[in-house]
Amino acid sequence: MARRHRIAAALTAALMLAAVLAPQAVADGDPASDVLLGENVFYPYSPPVSAANQKLLNAATAAAARAGFPIKVALIASPVDLGVIPDLFGKPQSYAKFLDQEISFRTKQPLLVVMKDGFGIEGLTPNATAVAAMLVKPTSGAGNDLAAAALTAVGKLASASGHPIPAASSSSAGSSSGGGSSTAIVIVLAAAALLAASALATITIRRWRAGAAR
Repeated sequence: MARRHRIAAALTAALMLAAVLAPQAVADGDPASDVLLGENVFYPYSPPVSAANQKLLNAATAAAARAGFPIKVALIASPVDLGVIPDLFGKPQSYAKFLDQEISFRTKQPLLVVMKDGFGIEGLTPNATAVAAMLVKPTSGAGNDLAAAALTAVGKLASASGHPIPAASSSSAGSSSGGGSSTAIVIVLAAAALLAASALATITIRRWRAGAAR
């Protein structure tokens, strides 16, 4: 009887692990702050940004970095993209200030936040800040429209900061649909959590059967 209780407890723990890890892959404390420590752009979970548009924006930010303007960009399409601070959705400048504290260390990190409501900026020169105030808002909150607005903004802000990038790197992004890399990462992490729970349950059952056969 005690052994059965231990097995039931182990199975319960495995299921709880899967239930905890899978949501955490989707709703991190602040997903963008984690991604932007290693990447130039944070893409929304849903609606996704097409692979073609991701390629254009990645190329533009890489070109900006080579030109001496290492800007980070966060595309926020829904409250889910903000993790545990969904109340900042629709407030791009407030979120930019929060995100800046997460990714800037000794020096200010040039930062651009794009939401359907407009732009949030941090770490820009006065001239670039003035240009940011004149940027046209995204046509909608769809991932591809946010990417298109960000692509134009990166080119203008780089030039205003004295670090222009090649025109080819800031070409307009299209509006075709497609899966985003962030979505793929979430799916992989969730699947890994479920596989780990399944493996633990399998091992526990095998041990129980081996003990029962003795």
